[in-house]
Amino acid sequence: MNRKALLGGLMLAAFATFSHADDKPLRIGIEAAYPPFAYKTPEGGIAGFDYDIGNALCEEMKRKCQWVEQEYDGLIPSLKVRKIDAALSSITITEERKHSVDFTHKYYFTPGRLVMKEGSQLDEQFSQLKGKNIGVQRGSTADRFATEVLGKAGANVVRYTSQDEIYLDLLAGRLDGTFADSIPLEIGFLETPRGKGFAFIGPEFKDPKYFGEGAGIAVRKGNTELVGQLNAAIDALRANGKYKAIEGKYFKSDIYGD
Repeated sequence: MNRKALLGGLMLAAFATFSHADDKPLRIGIEAAYPPFAYKTPEGGIAGFDYDIGNALCEEMKRKCQWVEQEYDGLIPSLKVRKIDAALSSITITEERKHSVDFTHKYYFTPGRLVMKEGSQLDEQFSQLKGKNIGVQRGSTADRFATEVLGKAGANVVRYTSQDEIYLDLLAGRLDGTFADSIPLEIGFLETPRGKGFAFIGPEFKDPKYFGEGAGIAVRKGNTELVGQLNAAIDALRANGKYKAIEGKYFKSDIYGD
């Protein structure tokens, strides 16, 4: 085989390799227990804002989505061992997490809030929380804030695998409150029949130390190509109106933030 033929063959093989890589499904990790961002349908499928955004991003990138369901605190470990290519599950972009994974820019931002029985009080020192049991989702931004702030004020921070488990214990009286992102608390609990008698207590919490830059899509450290592709797709959805259309299915107001 002459040099020109060999070079042509190598180029063709390289092109085939890249094409094959682009044809591979994008494996996206998600926890389907965080309505309205991700939840299970009665038929057993997945629905929600995160899920719809992910599918729209894959369509924009001309990639097939392969959704991988798992618990929230297992998403970043799964990225590290290459079980998934990305994690799209309302993961807050924080400096601490940036040591483990890379992030796209945000695709939405919501503050943290505390939910307790209607009429409860909360001062700036959180003194009313002393001895109270406050439920948080393990490994979440709320977990860190509750541990470092509410726990130091005397609250007993109780960790759960999912937010739905927290609601069950809140209704059963085993918890006095829960701390989480404001939108899932409002839409997934307070605006439902089971949220009757509960309310937001205290202010919105937005300290970047705990609540970061918003929710982003996590990918393996060093995978700048995928980060760039996802960022471009997020920007495209924002520009072509598809983001707004998906947002309107689940929320009454803008959740992208400033």
